[in-house]
Amino acid sequence: MIRNACVNEGTVESGQEIRNAEVLASFLDGSGADVELFHAAPGRTTLVARVEGSDPSAPSLCLNGHTDVVPVSPDGWSRDPFAAELVDGEIWGRGAVDMLNLTASMAVAVRHLLASGLRPRGDLVLLAVADEESGSRWGARWMAEHHADLITTDFVLTENGGLHGGSDTSPTVSVTVGEKGVAWRRLTVRGTPGHGSMPFRADNALVTAAGVVSRLAEYRPPPMFHELWRRQVAALPVDDETRETLLDPDRIDDLLATMPGPAGHFYSCTHTTFSPNTVTSQSKTNVIPDTVTIDVDVRTLPGEGPEEVEAHLRAALGDDLFARVEVEPLIDDRASTSRTDTPLWDALQRGVARSFDRATLHPQLSVGFTDARVHRELGAIAYGAGLLSPNLSSREFGRRFHGNDERIDVESLGLTTRLWIDVVRDLLG
Repeated sequence: MIRNACVNEGTVESGQEIRNAEVLASFLDGSGADVELFHAAPGRTTLVARVEGSDPSAPSLCLNGHTDVVPVSPDGWSRDPFAAELVDGEIWGRGAVDMLNLTASMAVAVRHLLASGLRPRGDLVLLAVADEESGSRWGARWMAEHHADLITTDFVLTENGGLHGGSDTSPTVSVTVGEKGVAWRRLTVRGTPGHGSMPFRADNALVTAAGVVSRLAEYRPPPMFHELWRRQVAALPVDDETRETLLDPDRIDDLLATMPGPAGHFYSCTHTTFSPNTVTSQSKTNVIPDTVTIDVDVRTLPGEGPEEVEAHLRAALGDDLFARVEVEPLIDDRASTSRTDTPLWDALQRGVARSFDRATLHPQLSVGFTDARVHRELGAIAYGAGLLSPNLSSREFGRRFHGNDERIDVESLGLTTRLWIDVVRDLLG
């Protein structure tokens, strides 16, 4: 799947996940699963493999993976990002971490379970979707709108979890039980066109846009502490003073400013964030631009919606610059969470314990978005799970997401595949 290079650039023409969907369909051929391919747009293909349960009253489970990957800058890589080389026990390539490793391990687990004679009590669904990296419009969201009956289950497992933490005496393994909201915004700034040789007192839209970008980058909203953050802090291997400071709205920002390692993640867990990531002007070098667009990646905390996003933008830009922008919502998905008092949580705990007998599950909030939010809208309990090698640190693992030299170790692939197998047997019988 890495070699298929299903790169999602955010356009309907990109991705072409049909290549990976066909690989998975071939892999599952003859397994006993009922496999179908669905095409949301030409080449934007999602695979659904269903195994009907014997008991309609039994719980049902969906294993959800995505098959697209983000773009790559090859110059920053030590190896070919689409060669999928196995080097020193690690598979290198774009998507090795996000999330072709999990998608592949889910397919391997399903085929193994069926080959071993499993006939589940509840329905088992393997869902390999397109377009997760650009908001799920041509993948999970499209399936929910057009074929909800095929993907609606009681429980869902998807990305991301499985990192080891805690202390030597109280080890933990992370499970994602919620994620921040995503509220992408396109800000359009308008000016007056003119000749590039006469910039004096010109109404240059790009200059105004530069001010917008600068204020967004400098904006620091106050922290907000939700229940998941409090649970995360309680499990951190830190001293009492640090723990108290991480829960103090008046002191946390000063602490994070001096904290190495996880400070960026901690900040995103406790703040609404604004990241202006693309700026577009249709002008040319000798023309003063009259229109500039800025696409801003906004991530919201639990309880926030469009009104709060607008209030943040007003506060960040001030009245003068806010009056100069037109705001267009691109995505508006609120933060979502799932409770942990469930049979799936218990099955995950038992599955993890088979490999790491003293480890307990540690619920966490993802600061990114996944397809879990779509399943939660359909009524499912959805977790981001997996089981990684204890030798892989959270800092190193985090750097590999959308980064250079992305790779996953074979040990983690084996541990995760074993976890899926154990959880399916435990939950579905």
